[in-house]
Amino acid sequence: VQLQASGGGLVQAGGSLRLSCAASGRTFSSYVMGWFRQAPDKEREFVAAINWSGGSTYYGDSVKGRFTISRDNAKNTVYLQMNSLKPEDTAVYYCAADRSSDTNYVSVRVAYDYWGQGTQVTVSS
Repeated sequence: VQLQASGGGLVQAGGSLRLSCAASGRTFSSYVMGWFRQAPDKEREFVAAINWSGGSTYYGDSVKGRFTISRDNAKNTVYLQMNSLKPEDTAVYYCAADRSSDTNYVSVRVAYDYWGQGTQVTVSS
């Protein structure tokens, strides 16, 4: 499975961005998909995850109420809609896939088997 993240950029505080992650492979629809982010000199942080059907979503505390994760299995794509962006959201955002379909560890980085290359999000104050 290959993951290609896109949609990052520079935005002012309070603005919005939508990230996309396109996946190759026929088994995408069975995977848990997640988004993580990493700011300079910080650990990679869980942002959001979604189960195979899109019926269950999970968020890190710092983004709850502002970010929305979704997926389109017909297009092998997962999205991250980011609203009310803050300067502290500045980071490289990575999408990831967990082929186990287990939602007990969605916030655990090592649970994910495949990672995209990352897309930079910069929020100016």
